[in-house]
Amino acid sequence: MTRTTDAKPAERRVAEANAAVRERFAFDDTRDLEDARRGFLGTAGEGVIQDHDGRAVWDLGAYGFLDEDCPETANPSLWRQSRLCSDHGLFEVTEGIYQVRGFDLSNMTIVEGERGVLVIDPLICAETAAAALALYRSHRGGRPVSAVLYTHSHVDHFGGVRGVVTDEDVAGGVPVFAPHGFLEHAVSENVYAGTAMSRRAAYMYGAALPKGGRGQIGAGLGQTTSTGAVGLIPPTADITRTGQTETVDGIRMVFQLTPGTEAPAELNIHFPDHAALCMAENATHNLHNLLTLRGAEVRDPRVWARYLTEAVTLFAGSSDVAFASHHWPTWGRDRVLTFLSEQRDLYAYLHDQTVRMLNQGLTGLEIAEEMRLPPALERAWHTHGYYGSVSHNAKAVYQRYLGWFDGNPAHLWEHPPVESAKRYVEFMGGAGEVLRRARQSFAAGDFRWVAQVVNHVVFADPDNAEARALQADALEQLGYGSENGTWRNFYLMGALELRHGSVGTPTATASPDVLAALSLEQLFDALAIRVDGPRGWDADITVRWNVTGGEPVTQRLRNGVLVHVPGKAPDAAEPDTEITLTESDLRAVLLGTVTPEELAARDTVTVTGDIGRLTELLGHLSAPDPDFAIVTP
Repeated sequence: MTRTTDAKPAERRVAEANAAVRERFAFDDTRDLEDARRGFLGTAGEGVIQDHDGRAVWDLGAYGFLDEDCPETANPSLWRQSRLCSDHGLFEVTEGIYQVRGFDLSNMTIVEGERGVLVIDPLICAETAAAALALYRSHRGGRPVSAVLYTHSHVDHFGGVRGVVTDEDVAGGVPVFAPHGFLEHAVSENVYAGTAMSRRAAYMYGAALPKGGRGQIGAGLGQTTSTGAVGLIPPTADITRTGQTETVDGIRMVFQLTPGTEAPAELNIHFPDHAALCMAENATHNLHNLLTLRGAEVRDPRVWARYLTEAVTLFAGSSDVAFASHHWPTWGRDRVLTFLSEQRDLYAYLHDQTVRMLNQGLTGLEIAEEMRLPPALERAWHTHGYYGSVSHNAKAVYQRYLGWFDGNPAHLWEHPPVESAKRYVEFMGGAGEVLRRARQSFAAGDFRWVAQVVNHVVFADPDNAEARALQADALEQLGYGSENGTWRNFYLMGALELRHGSVGTPTATASPDVLAALSLEQLFDALAIRVDGPRGWDADITVRWNVTGGEPVTQRLRNGVLVHVPGKAPDAAEPDTEITLTESDLRAVLLGTVTPEELAARDTVTVTGDIGRLTELLGHLSAPDPDFAIVTP
């Protein structure tokens, strides 16, 4: 649900800075606009995509305002990028390869075979994926889906799979291709820290913001995330090595594995019969994230650059077009080579220069302030930080090598935010004095400092209405000036929370399909993460699971730690309860869909010992909070 943000106009300094952007870059360069519209065949007649209950999950017309001139409240470079990303419809990439763009954060690619189609990356939710496939069929005929391919393990590339195929289709022989390690990473990322990631993703994509010049205008990589039903059908065919070739429905594919780049499990695909190269999310029309603001494992730009070099070596000389899971294609062998080479140089430069500076003693914050891209890279539109940024990517490289600690012992044992804030505010003469000085800084246009210093007042006294209002105003101005879509969204969502309270989390990626895809090992690990340690310090509970057709597993809660081992735990006494059951029964009780007492009553389950001990063990689990505060304590 979107709400009004009580948004204010741009302050003079922000408006002037945004106007200066127009003078700095080549806005008269129309090649991206031509490429983004090339091959357009048509779009959907219905502007709003709905779920079964009639709830809107995607609005194709929501970004029509981007056809207007950029207002003072938006960075013109981001406005340009968002305008390019907002074009929606079916596009021909080359003969036999089509993309549906603008129906979600990501693109869905469709490759025609001898009788059906290969669907690559079926968007985030079933509703948008089904609408995308229906649009393709309305122009190209009702070809069946012959195969599905996930390029990597992020939800915007598999979540809509049930909109294009069913379990029965897959059981009947429709293969689902994915890079080696896909399933492990796809489910673990969305479960282990999934609640926190989803909460922060709500800020990163700004889904709750009103669309418009003072609100959400895009996320750089695409516009925003859809809010329909997330699903997952596990892969049936693994891609395990670079150079592996597969043919399905007459479609020849040559694969390049790229683990540890944009995703832990990812691949590029060359289509030799089409002279076409799919770069997944390894080369898009922006600087990508080395550490996404929603949170994830830090990516390795050194490896990323090496895989781009490998892609150039393997495929650039035989590719007339390069396309990706976001944005628009690049046509022409010379342009493809330039595009891939500049993308490679982008990640290599950020890596090498960050490491150079950290070895000179600079901290992550200092490196981020010092880092500047070479002029030749900065002039290329596709290297701009619309999604990742030079600033937070440099900090990510620092974190990858040296972690959170910058080496200064003063930062080794700081007070946590609320306690630090109370002391800062007291030292600075109290909230009134801080706010008086902060208003002077606001008037001088130093919004970055206002946000930093007033944050202390908000955390020291979250009910201080004057502090919340000034902090919201400062964050809003920072958003208006940001070229990075996710920074803008975070700033404006922060202002929204300060003015109106929590706005919720619209999309939960830990869907039933994702939970069902957890291995038993991952499911036991996911439970261990939820143990309220201090509450379980004195507990000592052992449960043994005898799974039909599988190896017994012993769980023991002791010292606030829930451990599981195959067979009998060497350090455990005889179990308090021993349960013989099917794997489906085990999953049901561990996921909380049945109680221990309901489990014990099933004819398929045998219990020895006290079932109440299992109830006691599960009672030590805490529930994650999907709506925790971000800009207030």
